[in-house]
Amino acid sequence: MPRFAVCLERSALRAESYRCQAPVRLRDAVVTRVEPAGALVGHIAVPGDKSISHRAVLVGALADGETRVVGFGRSADTESTLNAVRALGIQVDELGDDELVVHGAGLRGLHPPEASIDARNAGTLMRLLAGILAGQQGRFELTGDESLRARPMDRVAEPLTRMGARIETTNGLPPIVIEGTDALRAIDYVLPMASAQVKSAILLAGLNAKGTTTVSEPVPTRDHTELMLDAAGARVRRRPNSVSLEAPPRLRLPEVTVPGDFSAAAPFIVAATLLAGSELTIHDLGLNPRRTGLLDVLERMGARISVFNRRKAGGELIGDLEIRSAELTATDVEPEEVPQLVDELPLFALAAAVARGNSHLAGAGELRLKETDRIETVTNGLRALGVRIRPRDDGFDVRGVPARPTGGRMPSDGDHRIAVLAAIAGLVSREGVEVGGADAVAISFPGFFDLLDSVSKR
Repeated sequence: MPRFAVCLERSALRAESYRCQAPVRLRDAVVTRVEPAGALVGHIAVPGDKSISHRAVLVGALADGETRVVGFGRSADTESTLNAVRALGIQVDELGDDELVVHGAGLRGLHPPEASIDARNAGTLMRLLAGILAGQQGRFELTGDESLRARPMDRVAEPLTRMGARIETTNGLPPIVIEGTDALRAIDYVLPMASAQVKSAILLAGLNAKGTTTVSEPVPTRDHTELMLDAAGARVRRRPNSVSLEAPPRLRLPEVTVPGDFSAAAPFIVAATLLAGSELTIHDLGLNPRRTGLLDVLERMGARISVFNRRKAGGELIGDLEIRSAELTATDVEPEEVPQLVDELPLFALAAAVARGNSHLAGAGELRLKETDRIETVTNGLRALGVRIRPRDDGFDVRGVPARPTGGRMPSDGDHRIAVLAAIAGLVSREGVEVGGADAVAISFPGFFDLLDSVSKR
C-alpha cells in the first residue's frame, strides 16, 4: 500500500504528517507541509498513461485472446478498472506492478455481476464502461464514491439511448443502470461539447451496433480510443473533427505498450520551468498532440523545453523531454485549446501567477464538473497563497508577478489534481505550503511525492 494512503511520513521534502490517516480517508484529514526547493535536477520516468491504461484493459477484455499490457499505470483509478473487468468475468494476470495479461472474452462475452460495479473516483471508467455494457446481455449497475456520484452522466446516457440502449440515471447522476441489448444501432452524433469520454463511450457501444457509428466534435479531443481500436483491427476512419467506426466481427490486441502519462509529468515540467537552475529530463513520455497543449502554452510563455528521441508505439507518439528553467511572460488560453490541456489548467494558473503580465483562461466551464469545481478550488487555493487570481464563469484571470508566491495553506478537497497543484506551489513558494488532503494524489499518481523528492534540490 502506498505510504500516502495511510500516513504521510517525513521525507527530504520535509513533508510532515499532522494526522495519520485511517483506512477510510476523511477529506483533507492529512496535512502535509511542502517546503520551497531550489531546483529540479535529474532524469525521471513517470507512471504509464492513465487514460491508455484504462483503455488497454477495457479493449483487451473485449478482444479475442490475450492482451499483454506493458507499462500499465497503476493508481486508484486504474485499480478500479481491473476490479470492474474481473467482476464482469474477465481474468487478468498481474505479472508485475506495471505488466498485465488480460484474457479477452470477445465483443459480447461480459457477464453481469451479482453486485454493483464500483468505479470509485474513476469518471473515465464509468463513462467508457457504460458504452461497453450497452451492447452486452444482462443488467448492470455502475456506482462510485461521493465525488463521482455528483458528476453528470446524462451526456453519456442520451446518445447511448439513441443507439437503442436502456439506461437509467439517478436524476442525471450515478448510480446508473444499464439493461444490455444485442439490438444497438449505429448513429451519427454531434457532441454538444468537447468530451473524449463521451466520444469514447459512443465508439465503444458502436463495436456492437449495426452499421457505422460516427461522432463529430466541436474541437479535437483525446484520440486514445480511436488509436487503440485501430490497432485492434477495427475499421476506424478519422477526420479532423470526426471519427467513424464500422462494427467489427472481432478484435485482437496482442500487446499494448503504455507510454509515460503526460498529466503525471506536467507538474514536474511546470516546477522545473519555474525554479531557477533546473535541468530535468523526463524519459519515455506520451506526446500525443491531443494531450500536450500545456507544452504549446508554456513555450509561447517563454519556457525552454526540448523534445528528442521521438518514436511511435501502437499509434501513440513517445519521446523524451528536457526542461530548463525560464522566465515566463503572460498568455491567454482560448476555448479551442482547452481540450488539449484540460487536466493541466490548474498548473497553468500557477505558471501564470509568476509570469510577467496578465493571463486569461476562457471556455473551460468543464472544469466546474470535475472531482471538484476546479475553477473555484484553484482560485480560492492560490489566492490563499498570495496569488492574484479571480474566477470567471468559464475560466479565470491571473495577474502575474515574476516572483515566488508567499505560501500558506491550500486544501485539495479530495481532488488529486488540486493536491498536486498545492504541492508544486509549495516548491516554488517563499515560505512553503501546507497541503490539506495530500493523500488524494494516490488517485492518479501514488508515487508522486517520492519522485518529486528524488529530483528536488535545496
